Amino acid sequence: MIYLNCDYLEGCHPAILEALTRTNLEQTVGYGMDDYCAQAKDMIRSRFACPDSAVHFVVGGTQANTIVIASALRPYEGALCAHTGHINVHETGAIESSGHKCMAIPAADGKITPEQILAEVALQGDDEHMVRPGMVYISMSTELGTVYTLAELEAIYAACRKTGLYLFVDGARLGYALAAPQCDITPEDLPRLCDVFTIGGTKVGALFGEAIVINHPDLMPRFRYMIKQRGGMLAKGRLLGLQFTTLMQDDLYFRIAEKAVEQAQRIRTALLDNNIPLLVDSPTNQLFGVFTHAQAAQLAKDFHLENNGVVDDDHIALRICTSWATTEENVAALLSAIAGL
Repeated sequence: MIYLNCDYLEGCHPAILEALTRTNLEQTVGYGMDDYCAQAKDMIRSRFACPDSAVHFVVGGTQANTIVIASALRPYEGALCAHTGHINVHETGAIESSGHKCMAIPAADGKITPEQILAEVALQGDDEHMVRPGMVYISMSTELGTVYTLAELEAIYAACRKTGLYLFVDGARLGYALAAPQCDITPEDLPRLCDVFTIGGTKVGALFGEAIVINHPDLMPRFRYMIKQRGGMLAKGRLLGLQFTTLMQDDLYFRIAEKAVEQAQRIRTALLDNNIPLLVDSPTNQLFGVFTHAQAAQLAKDFHLENNGVVDDDHIALRICTSWATTEENVAALLSAIAGL
């Protein structure tokens, strides 16, 4: 069985495993106060051109999202997001458990617009009987594999500044988003176009771990208190720092993401060449093909793909997901199977 259903099935990149093994018996201070974490923070600030940003590390994406949102919002505020947004559909109410509502906006391709943001703020109208929007949450890439353009991100951030909302960019798949051929956003653009963003390691080569990069000074004070309270502070914090120093070294993070995106786009071409429509046209490592039930059953004999829901009585959407670890042999096998449908 070949698994192409998600991008966190393997352990970690060999360079990270080597670094963890080589330093295994070193003694360091805990809770992210070690030299590896300090070095990783400096490397992130340098690569993303944000010398004044605060950088923190947590184990997973749900932790990162919950901590950021709970820290930024007042008790009566919520986060505007796409109805398909990860915090709205795949985090088991984690945001709501912190007392904040996910204020979902319809988004056919996983992306929201500045016009929608302005309309939602106007609808609330400073009515104390309603949850007040306090933040906009978007992700790069989105839950459907799409990416925002530079112009779209600039317009969204302008709408946030106009309405006094924070902008949070969830970068669980940031490497794959930035590697998309159509993506005109650079790492250096992000810090100037949002108030806080994350750099996902779990899905892009790390054993585990996400970096939280805070650009807005109002969100920086005592952020570690919130990390600790929410269970996000790893005692052996150097394990996070060491992984991110390795990922940032020589742009490893971006190079391994580029390979995954290139593989996915070859699969995309094969789907279209064989008259398999796409639910959404994704330029990243996530693809959503629309298959007949017979085609899906045929693929299921050799491939584990993610069921993304029924499209109509005759068709089902399957997610095909490549990763930093996807082999050429597995890609070739899928291409052959698609050609035989």
